[in-house]
Amino acid sequence: QLQLVESGGGLVQLGGSLRLSCGRSGLSLSNYPIGWFRQAPGKEREGVACISTSGDRTAYADSVKGRFTISRDNDEKTVYLQMNSLKSEDTAVYFCAQGIYYCDSLLQMDEYINWGQGTQVTVSS
Repeated sequence: QLQLVESGGGLVQLGGSLRLSCGRSGLSLSNYPIGWFRQAPGKEREGVACISTSGDRTAYADSVKGRFTISRDNDEKTVYLQMNSLKSEDTAVYFCAQGIYYCDSLLQMDEYINWGQGTQVTVSS
């Protein structure tokens, strides 16, 4: 099973925090860059953040810079997205995916495969 699995979504109040996790049962993610994407109702899917294979390079969408942090624990086979100071516009289904090439700020969806099913994040005011 190569598909990634997201978890950690939920309902959170405006200004609150959530931590999303991305993993793959029984298989390591350590050899691949990983990206987080999101899709809000009625909108196109957009890139949020990505992290390189070793974790030494990250990239973020302008809309989340300074509020979201992507990290990875290769021993735990998990990539995290820490989301702080959440806004109503962060409400979306969040997806993680495996990068084919490398992490860069373009976050082009056609460079990512093995998408997860997504986890819902709802920010309430």
